[in-house]
Amino acid sequence: MTGLLVTGETLIDFIPDGHGTLDDVETFHRRAGGAPANVAVGLARLGNPPLFWTRVGDDPFGDHLVDTLSEAGVREALIERDPDADTTLAFLNHAPDADRAFSFYRDGTADTRMDRGTVDDDILADVGWVHPGGVALATDPSRTTTFDLMSRAGDDAVVSFDPNARPELFDGVDFAGTCRRAFDLADVVKATTTDLVAADLADGIATDDDAPALARTICERGPHTAVITRGADGALARVTPEAPWNRTPEPIVVQHGGYSVDAVDVTGAGDAFTAGVIAALSDGDSLDEALAFANAVAARSTTAKGAMAALPTRPEAEAVRR
Repeated sequence: MTGLLVTGETLIDFIPDGHGTLDDVETFHRRAGGAPANVAVGLARLGNPPLFWTRVGDDPFGDHLVDTLSEAGVREALIERDPDADTTLAFLNHAPDADRAFSFYRDGTADTRMDRGTVDDDILADVGWVHPGGVALATDPSRTTTFDLMSRAGDDAVVSFDPNARPELFDGVDFAGTCRRAFDLADVVKATTTDLVAADLADGIATDDDAPALARTICERGPHTAVITRGADGALARVTPEAPWNRTPEPIVVQHGGYSVDAVDVTGAGDAFTAGVIAALSDGDSLDEALAFANAVAARSTTAKGAMAALPTRPEAEAVRR
């Protein structure tokens, strides 16, 4: 089983023309986005096109997203159109340091209505890696659908998870408890310190300097691989002996310090990293090589505007390492 399956939201990001808060911005640029969609396109750009299960509205924004995914080389068999719901929208605030915050329009939109009957056991039988996004867990039926998919993934498949913490979307839902349940079903967790604090898994730790302890906390819940991303400072991974990429009888910890680039927009850098690490590990690369490659993919993605538009090809990512 070598196929990759990514699942979750696809949405329209509205990127402000300049820095400032939403009440100050007059012009926005439309960009395709959504963390799982970014991962799917990132994998396709790197030469590892996945199946992507998502749901968008039967509206002009949905048309744009489907066209964008198709043009990027994402496999389309599981891209659904919802005739009764709109496509999700997100507006970005851009701070002068290239950081960002989101305002979502996602009440009853298409990606909240994913149905667990779409991906049957025959499809899963050909999938060696399953990667759901965390935002899908904010609402039902997509939450139940996502947990069902993670539970049904075959014993030989790797299940990875990125919480992509957005507690504000979890109206009336226990974000921390929901996130921890996803960790229990995952083999690989990629997270930030902010994600783990929001999920009540940081045990009083609140800085990236404590990444080894954060990674150990994740592995203690069951995942055999924990990857803590630290922005421009790179990433750290801890793997238990159960991990396919650990050929020792003991846990190992690997770090990479990242690459220095002139960042223009960090939107989607974490998704770019996720695509890089999945591509590398699913291709059989070592953990050290996977972290180095994923950091290069993430660094290159920050050098242009737009989470999806900035995702690099494999040669573009490799150029960062030279």
